[in-house]
Amino acid sequence: MASLLRACAVAAAVCLGAAAALAAPFEFLAAPQTNLNRIYRLDKATGEVGACQYGLKEGTIGVTICYPPGEGAGAQTPSEYGLVSSRHDQEAGVFRVDLRNGAVAICYVYNEAVVCTPPGK
Repeated sequence: MASLLRACAVAAAVCLGAAAALAAPFEFLAAPQTNLNRIYRLDKATGEVGACQYGLKEGTIGVTICYPPGEGAGAQTPSEYGLVSSRHDQEAGVFRVDLRNGAVAICYVYNEAVVCTPPGK
């Protein structure tokens, strides 16, 4: 009986590990600008960046306004990406960093989409 329970536990752990590997790994970071309620969303594997913020709408409790990836903010070469804040209290954008090769791009909302500069080192 103990070996059956052990086998079930191992099978469950394998299944949970496989499910975690299939889950999309996202990272979220608030814009450093102190009077802006925007967060950036990063797909850590593809580097795709989007953003959302709270908005007012009369007669409601408000709405979530999201900005899709635009120029330079779409999927990049598969790698390991992260977001970094500048700590500048008037900066509305964030840095997308490639943790494998050290490339850095600046991403921000422009014309209803998130855009990112070409990566540089």
